[in-house]
Amino acid sequence: MTGKIIKGIAGFYYVHDGKETVYQCKAKGIFRNRKIKPLVGDNVEFSVLDPVDKEGNIEEILPRKNSLIRPAVANIDQAVVLFALADPKPNLHLLDRFLVMMEKAGVPVQICFNKLDLCTEKESEEYQKIYKDAGYTVHPLSVKEGIGTEWIARALRGKTTVLAGPSGVGKSSLTNRLQPEAGMETGKISEKIRRGKHTTRHSQLIYVEEDTYLLDTPGFSSLLVDAVEPEELQMYFPEFSRFTDACRFLGCVHIGERVCGVKEAVESGKVSKSRYETYCLIYQELKDKRRYS
Repeated sequence: MTGKIIKGIAGFYYVHDGKETVYQCKAKGIFRNRKIKPLVGDNVEFSVLDPVDKEGNIEEILPRKNSLIRPAVANIDQAVVLFALADPKPNLHLLDRFLVMMEKAGVPVQICFNKLDLCTEKESEEYQKIYKDAGYTVHPLSVKEGIGTEWIARALRGKTTVLAGPSGVGKSSLTNRLQPEAGMETGKISEKIRRGKHTTRHSQLIYVEEDTYLLDTPGFSSLLVDAVEPEELQMYFPEFSRFTDACRFLGCVHIGERVCGVKEAVESGKVSKSRYETYCLIYQELKDKRRYS
C-alpha cells in the first residue's frame, strides 16, 4: 500500500492511506543502514501487519521532490508563514530568516499577518508594504474575527502546505478553522514572555481533503541560517536583483562597497531598511562561521 507520513513520534510513524485510515508503522532497519530517516510528508510504501489495530511496516520511502531541515518535512508544495501584527509584535528579522530558508529550498511562500483586529490600519499597511515591495504575496487577516481567511482554503487545495511561524501567533487556531476535526491544542500567550503556551509540540500533517495536507509546526523563536555561502545570500533577497546593475564592482556583496545600487536603494527607501539589516546580520554570521570552521 502507499500512503503519506503525517506524524513521527518516538520511532513510530503514522501513515495516512489517502482516504480515512491512519496506520502506526515502524521503519525497517534497512533505512538505518542507509542512514535515511523517514520524514513527515514522505510518500511511502508500507505493509499492513495488523488490520484491526492498524499497525504496519514502512517498506520503502518514495523519491522526495524536496525536503526541509527546519521544520523537518518532505514534499512541500508551498509555505504559509504566519506572524502576528500585535501580541506578540512581529519580529521581522525572524521572518526574514525564514524567507531565506524557503528561498534556498525553492519553496513558494505566502505571508500572513494575523491579529488584524489588534493594530491600526496604518501599522498593518506598513508591515505589508515591506514584503510586497520585496515581491511576496501578503495577506492581512484576523483568525479570531474570521476576517481575510477565505482565500486560504482555495490556496491549499490539492497541495501540501507547511504552516509556520513563532509561538502564539495563531497557527493552531487557523488550522482549527480550516479543519475543525484536527482538534489542535491552542494556548494563550504567556504574560511574562509574550510567547505561546501549550501550543503545537510536534510537526504533523493534517488531512484536509483529497490530496490536500496542512503541516502545523511547533513555533520557533530563533532560526539559524546555514548551508548558505555568504556570497550567495543576496540571491535569497529577491528585491536586491532590481538594483544590482547600478553596482560598480563585479561580485558586489552590498556591504562595504562605495558605489552600490542596493545600498542606494536602501537609502532612497526602495529597499526596506529592516530587510537590509537582516541581510547584513546573516552575511556576517556566515562569514564568521566560515572563518572559524
